[in-house]
Amino acid sequence: MSDLLAIGSSGLSAYRNALSAVGENVANADTPGYSRRTVRMQAVDATGSMPFYKDQVVFGGVETVGVQRAWDEFKAAEARQADSAAGRADTRQQWLGAVESALDDGPTGVGSTLTRFFASATTLAGDPGDPLKRSQMLTALEDTTRAFRSTADSLSRVSDGIASAAKLDVDSVNASLAALYNLNGTIRTASPGSSARASLEDQRDQLIDQLSQKLDITATINGDGTVSLNSASASGVSLLQGTGPGFVTMNRATDGRLAFTLSIGGSTTPLPVGSGTLSGYADTASQTADRRAQLDALGADFVATINDWQAGGIDANGNPGADLLSQAGGATTMQVAVADPALIAAAGTDGTANGNLIALDGVRASAGLEDRWGGIVSQNAQVLASAKSEAAAADSWRDFSKAALDGVSGVDLDREAADLLRYQQAYSASARIIQVARETVQSLFDALR
Repeated sequence: MSDLLAIGSSGLSAYRNALSAVGENVANADTPGYSRRTVRMQAVDATGSMPFYKDQVVFGGVETVGVQRAWDEFKAAEARQADSAAGRADTRQQWLGAVESALDDGPTGVGSTLTRFFASATTLAGDPGDPLKRSQMLTALEDTTRAFRSTADSLSRVSDGIASAAKLDVDSVNASLAALYNLNGTIRTASPGSSARASLEDQRDQLIDQLSQKLDITATINGDGTVSLNSASASGVSLLQGTGPGFVTMNRATDGRLAFTLSIGGSTTPLPVGSGTLSGYADTASQTADRRAQLDALGADFVATINDWQAGGIDANGNPGADLLSQAGGATTMQVAVADPALIAAAGTDGTANGNLIALDGVRASAGLEDRWGGIVSQNAQVLASAKSEAAAADSWRDFSKAALDGVSGVDLDREAADLLRYQQAYSASARIIQVARETVQSLFDALR
């Protein structure tokens, strides 16, 4: 009779734990990073006290072995790779779009103002002595320099924005590495198969996922549940090991290009990033630096072209043309150097009143300034279009791989409802066993009276 009571009691305990796991699953169905729990059970060995019986004949009840997380390491690894690729692609799309906005190929942009300047010179050539048309040409030149300065300033702000966003992600990486190192220590002391251990493993995997979005890593789960991290782009570069976490540093060049280094175990090494948001920041920082260099070169050539043309003519005062433009550094420093429209060297050296203005058409064609500007805009548009296609493909891969992982580790409420019903019935059956044992004992006592 005591065996019957033990069987019922073990069932109540085991199925109470199972019902608790179902309740936890339902409560956390929408919790990010939560993995479905199941309670592993096994039959109690009752053959020790009855050596002539097999365990198929003698049943000693059921016991809880431990709590198990629903998890697939291979699907998790693929989801992290996809997340890393999407992080790079989305970052590139975002910041290359910002570069396109900064280039501003609209009515107030560099291309349009260059065209209007040359058009004003053509208009002035029809009546070189008209003060109003001279003022209009000088105003068009001021608009052009303003467009150069505005575009250069906008690109500079984009470069600063990329660096600021990258610095936030670097700080997040370092915080996650430190948190993972501390979590490793806690996992070592947690009992395997316990609910607390499962929660710690959820936290561990969430931190790994956060890191994989920012840089490409390979995660190795050790036998004791701790994790070791290595760079996927640099063989042998460890980001997290038993002696401590790595520390990532961002280095920014004078032109805005970004590079990263890793310090761990007393040594510092370059940290290449082939994927993740940090890779996207490094790539777009380089693209932005290229656009700024192209704009500065175009601005410098525009200044030199206009000043050289001006020097080949005679102004309204009969003097050789002085510089119309000045530039101390990059495009941000471009300025109109004169304020008097009479200083425009419209006349040629042969005395023709509009001779130098007519020559400007040939200078315009040979310099190709407008075509070069169009090339800058077109080049960035092509890179942006490629980034958009890459982002669409990477996002689809990420969604598919995460859905596949969620199919393993996610909570299905229909399944939980079925398990709830099954465990409730088993719990009721265990309670009924105890009740039968109690009634049997009571009947025996009643018979002895």
